[in-house]
Amino acid sequence: MALSGTIGAVVVESGAAASAVAFARCLVGGLLLVLWGLARGRLGRARPAALTRRELGLAALGGVLLVGNWVLLFASYALSSLSVSTVVYHTQPLLLVGLAAVLLREKVTRSHLARAVVAFGGVALISLGAHGTGGEPVRLGGIALALGAAVLYAGASLVAKRLAHVPPHVLAAGQLSLGAVLLAPALAVTPLPASAGGLLWLALLGTVHTALMYVLMYSSIGRLPTGTVALVSYLYPVVAVVVDVLAYGHRPTVAEGAGMVAVLLAAMTPRRR
Repeated sequence: MALSGTIGAVVVESGAAASAVAFARCLVGGLLLVLWGLARGRLGRARPAALTRRELGLAALGGVLLVGNWVLLFASYALSSLSVSTVVYHTQPLLLVGLAAVLLREKVTRSHLARAVVAFGGVALISLGAHGTGGEPVRLGGIALALGAAVLYAGASLVAKRLAHVPPHVLAAGQLSLGAVLLAPALAVTPLPASAGGLLWLALLGTVHTALMYVLMYSSIGRLPTGTVALVSYLYPVVAVVVDVLAYGHRPTVAEGAGMVAVLLAAMTPRRR
């Protein structure tokens, strides 16, 4: 989660367009995850060919949603700020419950509805009071892109829930490989950075912030109680805000700060049974 909080800075420092960054993340991260799976002997045991056509279709849909979420999130950084985009992006747990209610007919509790009102009230405060890089007001387009990314990520999470029997490393490796193929044509319009520095930032994103981060997450699956996972999840947006303040001089306004606190408390407080 701490590594996730620094992704925005790596994206900005690379100087690449959102689609090129997402391609590099898919290519490098997907390749390394495949190699890691082969080295550990896990891809062979997973037998992905045993999946039905419907399951393969769901996995592909999840990959499209996952990669699309990255493109929108990375694009939002240029129109707002790292901290604003990251915090707004963390409405995804609430959106996941909403999608589950619409698509899977799961029950929505009053508690969730109340938290959703608080969270999106926080987004409204951020929209009215936040400042982006350089002190200018945050563009609503940046917030809209971050919300769109949250919706796509919630959709990808919903697909992953339906494929819970598929080993996560197999699912991630396949989806990242698909993402690299889908995003490759976009390089004709938004090419990779020409400078060695930009390429190194993208390599860092693929190795540390994708492959290594996924391996760390896989290692923790099933070992931590839900309450601990929820608490640790706060590190992601908090680190992003700290990086934005220290590295890019972002100074949250009172309204922006209140909106951020509202979003994080509403979206990341564990649900009671």
